[in-house]
Amino acid sequence: MEPQEVAEVLNRPYSRELLARDIARLAYVAKDGTPRSVPIAFSWNGAEIVLCTTKNAPKLPSLRANPMVALTIDTESHPPKILLVRGRVELDYVDGIPDEYLEMNGSYEMTAEQRVEWEAEIRSLYVDGMVRVVVTPTWAKLIDFETTLPSAVAELVQRRAEAEAVPADGR
Repeated sequence: MEPQEVAEVLNRPYSRELLARDIARLAYVAKDGTPRSVPIAFSWNGAEIVLCTTKNAPKLPSLRANPMVALTIDTESHPPKILLVRGRVELDYVDGIPDEYLEMNGSYEMTAEQRVEWEAEIRSLYVDGMVRVVVTPTWAKLIDFETTLPSAVAELVQRRAEAEAVPADGR
């Protein structure tokens, strides 16, 4: 996809709603060659999806070896809204806690007191810093089951419409 096509998909209202959520599923190829899909908190900055992880995370060697990833962000309600994103990862090792990490966890229901305790725990746990996993989208698709469908389902809908358009006598 061309960058402007990716941007158009990511700027749709449903996409913006999904990009404001907390959790995505990150898919990548592990060092042993097998696929992995892990839930992970994320933040959208308008151009990139930022994930944060520990400096000793098992996924990091895999992402260094093969930086191509896929992300799924979806809803639990019917009809589901699904945002599929493919992209390339850049790893940014940082001292301290990235602002994105603190922001992406800001929508969980916590009292002000719980938030202070949580942040103190995080700061004491990640004394060596964290890694910002920055995904630059290179492909995106929104499936909302109102205006867009999975491609295989859209093909079936088209076939059905074509079959229904043929008169019963075949002429």
